[in-house]
Formats: sequence, structure tokens, C-alpha cells
Amino acid sequence: MPNTAFRVAVIGAGETGTPLLRQLLAAPFVTLLGVADLDNDAPGMRIARHRDIPTTTDFMELARLGESVDILIDVTGAPKVREALRQHMQDSGNHHTVIMHETIAQLMLSLSKGELVRFKHDTSDY
Repeated sequence: MPNTAFRVAVIGAGETGTPLLRQLLAAPFVTLLGVADLDNDAPGMRIARHRDIPTTTDFMELARLGESVDILIDVTGAPKVREALRQHMQDSGNHHTVIMHETIAQLMLSLSKGELVRFKHDTSDY
């Protein structure tokens, strides 16, 4: 794990990913490597582009960044995204990148807010 900054990429830039993205961008110890969402006009995608963070509508582009990513945050809630990421990590031999799923993101956002944060999207949206 790096001593100076966490290198992070986020998959999902809508209602769930946007508040998380704002917190990541505000943290001086986080380097955001990219953001993915199927909707190129999702709020988090616009924020990322405004901050010159690479964006993509193909979440696998972020997975293909390989071991340059410390934490790959998946807030889509979509089982097929979760499985594709796991399979890619296994196939590529990437033992460095940690995949952080939506439940952990919900916990972290809830802790920072001091109350339970509920996500409203359907887990089959992606």
C-alpha cells in the first residue's frame, strides 16, 4: 500500500458514486485515476471531466489499468460488474488491486455522515 496516496478508480458516477467521488476529490491523499459510468452525462462523470480526471463508459478500461490502481471502487451494485472485475483480476494475475464494493462504500459514507446512507438505485441497472 502506498505511503503517500491511494490510487483509486470509481465505477458508477450517479447517485451513489457522486457523493463518494466528491469526498475522494477532496482528500489530498487520494489520486483519482478514472471514473466509469454507462451514462456519459452522469453527475460524477461531469465532475470528473471538470477536474481533468479520465472518464469512460467502459468500466473494464479502469480494470485494465492493472496494478497502477490500489483500490477499484464499484458502486454499481450490479452482480455482472462485480463478477467481470473479479474474473479480470484473476485472469490478469493482478494481486495488488483491491475491489471495494458498494456495501463497503455505503458503510464508509454512512460513517462520514454519522448516519445510515441509503442507496436508491436498482442493482440490475448496469
